[in-house]
Parts: sequence; C-alpha cells; structure tokens
Amino acid sequence: MSDAVGTLQAIQDTDPEVYAAICAEEERQREKLVLIASENYASPAVLAAQGCLMTNKYAEGYPGRRYYGGCQNVDIVENLAIARAKELFGCDHVNVQPHSGSTANMAAYLAVLKPGDVILGMSLAHGGHLTHGHKVNFSGMIFQSYSYGLDRDTEVLDYEAIHRQAEECRPRMIVVGASAYSRTIDFPRFQQIAQAVGAYLMVDIAHISGLVATGLHPTPIPNADFVTTTTHKTLRGPRSGLIMCRAEHAKAVDKILFPGLQGGPLMHIIAAKAVAFKEALAPEFKMYQQQILANARVLAQEFLRLGYRVVSGGTDTHLFLLNLTNKGLTGKEAEEALDAAGIVVNKNGVPFDEKPPMVTSGIRIGTPIVSTRGMGESEMRQIVSFIDRVLQRPQDTQLHQTVRQEVKALCEQFPIFYSYQPASA
Repeated sequence: MSDAVGTLQAIQDTDPEVYAAICAEEERQREKLVLIASENYASPAVLAAQGCLMTNKYAEGYPGRRYYGGCQNVDIVENLAIARAKELFGCDHVNVQPHSGSTANMAAYLAVLKPGDVILGMSLAHGGHLTHGHKVNFSGMIFQSYSYGLDRDTEVLDYEAIHRQAEECRPRMIVVGASAYSRTIDFPRFQQIAQAVGAYLMVDIAHISGLVATGLHPTPIPNADFVTTTTHKTLRGPRSGLIMCRAEHAKAVDKILFPGLQGGPLMHIIAAKAVAFKEALAPEFKMYQQQILANARVLAQEFLRLGYRVVSGGTDTHLFLLNLTNKGLTGKEAEEALDAAGIVVNKNGVPFDEKPPMVTSGIRIGTPIVSTRGMGESEMRQIVSFIDRVLQRPQDTQLHQTVRQEVKALCEQFPIFYSYQPASA
C-alpha cells in the first residue's frame, strides 16, 4: 500500500486542482480572523476520523441490527458515539446517524407530526433558523408554520407574547432555538407554554451545544420531547447532526431516520463524532467554552464602548449581532470591507430589519474559532480595534491592506494546528 493512501499527498498526486483549492483554503483559515459564529476548527483527531476508511462501509440499520454483513467494527464506533453523547448531554435516547442538523430537525418533526400540522418557531428574521418553519424550507412547506419573535424595545424573547400566540395558533409542536440570538433561553418557560396548549416541544441547540454540554448554558433535556443539534459549531466536531429524545419517542425517531429519511449512515463521520464527544468530555473542553463566553462578552462590551449598537445590549453566549444602521453601513458593505482586511464575518438581519436578506442592516460575530486558536480577552480588544478602523473607512483599500497585515501578524502568534503545504515546498 502506498504511503500516500488517504493523505493529502494522494490528492496532490491525483487531482492537483482540488489540492490547490484545499491549500488555498488552509491559507485563508490560517491567515484570516474567522468570526463566523457557526464555524469552528475541528481537531486533528476529528479531521483524521472524517478521512478514515470507515467511509467505505455500508451499515444500514443500527448496531446489532444491520442489513449488511461486516459491521462489527462500525458497530463499536457507533455504540461509543451513542454512549458518549448520552454522558455528555444526559439524555434518555440518542441517534447519532443524522447527516446534518436539518435532517435531525426533520426527524423530530416527522416522528410525531403529520403534514399540515401546525408548528410555532422563532422567526428567521429575529434570529431563528430556516428549518424552524420558514416558508422556503421543508419545515414551512410540509407544515402550517407560525413564527414568534423578539420584543421591539428589549430585543429579547417575550414569553408572555409567545404564550398568547401559542394559545391562538394551537401548534402541535413548539420549536425553540436560534442561529442569531445572544441571550439565555428559558427552556422551563417554553415547556410551560407547550404543556398549556398540548404541544410537543423541540429544542434545537445547534449553536449552543458546547455550552449546554459543559453546563454553561441551561440544558433543555428535562424540558423537551426532542433536542437536536449539529456537531460542529461550539461542539467542535465534524459537520453533522444529532437527535436526542425522551425514551417514549425513541422507536419513532429511529424508524423515521432510517429507513424513513436516510439510507446508509456515514460511518467515518460517526467515528469523528465519537472522537469529538470524547474530547468534549475532557475538563479542558469546559475551559475552552468558558473562554468562548469571555471572549464574546469582551467583544460586545468593546463595541458598546465605541458607540456601536449591539442587539439586546450584549450577549450570554458565543455570538451577538451588530446593528450598523447608526454607522450608515449595510451588513453586506461591512462584510465585504472586513473580508478585504482579513476579517471574516457574515452579514445578518437584525430584529425588525428593513433591508432585504442579501443586504441586511447588521453583521453576526462569534468567538468559537478565535478561542480555538487560543486567543483571549486582550486579543478581542485588538480585534475590535481592527474592525472599528475598517468600518469607519470601509472604502479605503490602503487601510484594508494595512489592517490585513496586522491581522496576519496576530494570526501568526496563534497558529492553527495543520498545514497542507506540499511536501516538496
């Protein structure tokens, strides 16, 4: 067997174009400050598991109940992933096979709902997610969906208003969770609302799962019928999904996921999940999550000090939104100027945004990646200074180049742990 099998050298030998793109992406990740709240840098062990030869194995079914022979070793890996997820989150039942968070959400819906049933989820425009009932998504196509939002003045969830809305639309399921909400969510309050209207409760913790796993955000496990998550973001695993539920729903969840929604599970990704869950059970992982929170708070405080509008006035999590209306900038303009300066954020709508989704009035900022690199509060203050300089002069290309060099110098002090440079270089 060649030493290059399963390595980047093999890609270089076989497909130079793809190899070049991978190298360019490695350089981008290495030299830029990535503040995308939904991204993280997986560990070398997780990356290795994702690229392992378990990708070759078909394993339809579940451990001990497969439709293919030769599953002894992948059964070991899947059972490890299940056991570790249960330990991490304290759940009754877990299915580690969802390919994504979206698939996990679909499984939660279809385990107990029928097409046309009413669901009530957080509005995408106020920080929710496409799969929580948006009309362009399967969740809004299959089900009759209604949306709740934030209070206009406080920019936080108004639980009394949500309760009144639930009484009006009588959902079969209430969906909780967000992709751009920076405050602690009151899961017991949502459980009360769901029980009052006879609804199932599903909580999507995709963004905050690392915080939940380490006890730094309240867990929804005692309150919800279903809990779904991605396994990347703050959890720092492979890009994939996970669904947890009460024991009474276990059979329905497993059946709808396979054979209902998926065929063969991705065993190399499940191996990577098992590795990521073991990493998340280590004491160091909680220290990492604490740094994520500390870094996010410092960033938000510094922006407030400089006169920026932070949605809801701060953050309790790994992310927050900047409303740039008072700076005379759109989110699109800010994203493009910052990228030219080596800082990666995403444009994002703010509550009650009057601009379209491809323009927006704000940007979303998150700290998982800079925390993974080992940066702390002092570096966060430096990052705010970089961003403020660029946003004050968004058209100044000379400034962009200057800041980009300063960003690169900061990144060199906190190197990422992999290099895809050619062996001959």
